[in-house]
Amino acid sequence: MIEVRVGDISRLTVQVDAIVNAANSALIPGGGVDGALNRAAGPKLKQAMAEIGGTPTGTAVITKAYDLPAKYVIHAVGPRYIDGRHNEEALLYAAYEAVFQLAHEYELRTLAVPVLSAGIYGYPKEAAARILYEVADRPLNQKITTQVIVFDDFWLNIFKDVQRSHLK
Repeated sequence: MIEVRVGDISRLTVQVDAIVNAANSALIPGGGVDGALNRAAGPKLKQAMAEIGGTPTGTAVITKAYDLPAKYVIHAVGPRYIDGRHNEEALLYAAYEAVFQLAHEYELRTLAVPVLSAGIYGYPKEAAARILYEVADRPLNQKITTQVIVFDDFWLNIFKDVQRSHLK
């Protein structure tokens, strides 16, 4: 099940099994979702990320969530968008697939997920939303409640369009 909600992923009012972090490949806390989650989780999250040391673009790793309303944080690394001809689509699919693979391994039933790569990494918003929706809507992943958490209302229309075109 996929739900799209406007809000701040670092200040969820409901408990989820895992929150997905839009991480960089060095796993060094930065800005955006990553910075907000690290501030909300406390210093132990940064320490846990440092112990892992990094993960390539298109992959994901998991840590405890510490002071966040979740058991885990899944740190997914989406690609920087260059021009669409540098394997960006395959890497973004791979990042979401890695998220759901970890969700299955850890038997997670609820995820809070941002739209990876669509902020400072410059991925076209409609394409990023489509890829997230397609991966979350695969039959195996439909058993997981996926709460897509977005900052702005315009995302609601983007996801309505994605859902409409996906149902055709």
